[in-house]
Amino acid sequence: MSTQTSDGPAPARAAVRDRLDRVTDPELDRSIVALEYVDAIEIDGGYVSVDLTLPTAWCSPAFAWMMAVDARDEIESLPAVEEVRITLHEHMHETEINRGVNEDLSFAEAFPDADGDVAAVRAELDDKARVARQYDAVEALLEAGLDAEAIVDVRLRDLEYVDEADSVSIYVRDSSFAVTVPEAPLERYLEKAREIGLVSAPADRLFRTPEGEPIDPDSFDLVHRRGRLAQVNMSSQGGICDGLREAREGRLE
Repeated sequence: MSTQTSDGPAPARAAVRDRLDRVTDPELDRSIVALEYVDAIEIDGGYVSVDLTLPTAWCSPAFAWMMAVDARDEIESLPAVEEVRITLHEHMHETEINRGVNEDLSFAEAFPDADGDVAAVRAELDDKARVARQYDAVEALLEAGLDAEAIVDVRLRDLEYVDEADSVSIYVRDSSFAVTVPEAPLERYLEKAREIGLVSAPADRLFRTPEGEPIDPDSFDLVHRRGRLAQVNMSSQGGICDGLREAREGRLE
């Protein structure tokens, strides 16, 4: 990190941490802050440096790259930030990743011998996360008493937020009745669905198959089970990563 001091106000540590909390491990769909990947945040005027350590030295370079780039981009979006330096530690490709991220290179430039495009990997993982998040959102609607036919026909325009209750009213069957569900699982799903461009217009159906198509009521149970499998897979991977991180920390003590 540069030792130069900015003349403007320094970004607040809480704001930097909040931005980092928006960065997820793309394989687990969990915040890198919650996963304890963030070792240190240093702020010197408008200059911010962040140290990261992943659970293992052999974590996919594409995944590590995504997290480092996303961390840089999130912090750079803060108005008071002038420069960001991300340093990944204890990774077999830390040299290439640190150089590439901090010199604003593309993944292909940092890894000229790599097979495949990191954008394609990101898209695949985003779809997996969207399907897993959809499972939680649909579960909330099922618990509220909606059936498969009503759920697959819910549109973005059918949502009405109840701010004081942190909940959402969903109008179904031509607004003939409404149910109220917790806001959190629905908003978390919509965040990812909007991010990948699956839901944007008022008439868009909220829920889709893993392939992005509208759900036929007869296929509802199968699609919902696939969402559960995606969630279980992420949870299992998360448990493995937690164990590896604990082992790494124990080794360092």
